[in-house]
Amino acid sequence: MQFYRRIVVVKHALLILSILLALFLLGCGGGTAGTSGGNLGSGGSGGGSGSGGGGTGGNAQACNAISLGAGANLNGFMPFASDNLWNKDISASPVDSNSDSIIGFIGSTIGLHPDFGTGGNGIPYVVVNGTQNLVGVNFTAYGDESDPGFMPIPSNAPIEGGSGSTGDRHVLVLDNANCFLYEMGRAFPNTDGSWDADVAVVWDLLGDEQRPWTWTSVDAAGLPIFPGLARYDEVAAGQIKHALRFTLQRSRQAMIPPASHWAPNNSNSLAAPMGMRLRLKANYDISHFSAKNQVILTALKKYGMIMADNGSSMFITGAPDDRWDDDDLHNLGQVQASAFEVVQMTPVYISSTVPQGSAPTISSFTASSTTISAGQSTTLSWTVSGASYVIVSPVPGPVRESSVSVSPTRTTTYTLYATGQYGQSSSSVTVTVH
Repeated sequence: MQFYRRIVVVKHALLILSILLALFLLGCGGGTAGTSGGNLGSGGSGGGSGSGGGGTGGNAQACNAISLGAGANLNGFMPFASDNLWNKDISASPVDSNSDSIIGFIGSTIGLHPDFGTGGNGIPYVVVNGTQNLVGVNFTAYGDESDPGFMPIPSNAPIEGGSGSTGDRHVLVLDNANCFLYEMGRAFPNTDGSWDADVAVVWDLLGDEQRPWTWTSVDAAGLPIFPGLARYDEVAAGQIKHALRFTLQRSRQAMIPPASHWAPNNSNSLAAPMGMRLRLKANYDISHFSAKNQVILTALKKYGMIMADNGSSMFITGAPDDRWDDDDLHNLGQVQASAFEVVQMTPVYISSTVPQGSAPTISSFTASSTTISAGQSTTLSWTVSGASYVIVSPVPGPVRESSVSVSPTRTTTYTLYATGQYGQSSSSVTVTVH
């Protein structure tokens, strides 16, 4: 902001003060008025780089405090709204009437297994900032249920199981400038910086987003992975304030919110629906466990764990960290499934009862100028109803407001994707660059 010489004429002073105030307010908005917290990179059809716009509101300041790098400390930041089901205290929730039978079907003597530890064991994540280059993602399986657009995925982002893994190959990236979470499944980097992935999903870390009903995510339950990880930074701080992610060997064709998808492999009525939540019984004695394991077990009493995918039974998921004590974590295996109870399952959705409704309505999607010269900007604006989040592709990506300024370097067709619980709608506009 410029500094101006003091002017003694009162009316001139008032004018200058008004200008300064306007400039200050504009600066607080993180750029062009009306833009969102999305990455406002170069608007061409290529990758571009994100500038990290502001305007995220809510917990943006805490999100900006998240450290950078692989397995970085979140410094107390909690993903998603406080009333999100991942963050819900279910210690007093009623027990499901079939709890004992369901636990018996799982296998009452199966011990808890921490599927994380040292040596890269677990699902890794990396935190980037607003300068991270945006790259393309080529979908190889579930493109019609993925979020399109360019994403701030580093070429060296850690991959679950390592670069040579033949497994799920999850890649999780948090953008601490704009408070979005990007997750990919079966992800493979390309030499040009782009990625191939079966599926990719964007999650608003400041919101309460749900995938469209029957849509998958990088998890079979249609859930985000990151908020269900046990992380060393929160255990070291003495408290986990969210549910944990876990897997079971058998699941049926049913789901419970916040799950939106199923992947059935068993028809027994006692097999778990995706999204089922188990809670460690309140009277289970955890006093003989280490302090760090007590943090994990206390969270399982207060927030429980959410069934998110098919896999080995009673495996809970965490992020790798060489500060974990693997031998100590192994002691959690003493906690058998019989020490848990099923939190009341309601509503349970099956094929005939999945909620139905209309995809979001895009009433308008326009550019303030559809023809510009190189170096100029134009403002994309839209009116949308029934959407929980919107994405503008190719750049900037996810946005929270109803307009955004772009500066394409060549003629570009922008597509607005509006996604809600009943599906996704899209609309396009072309900006011609002379």
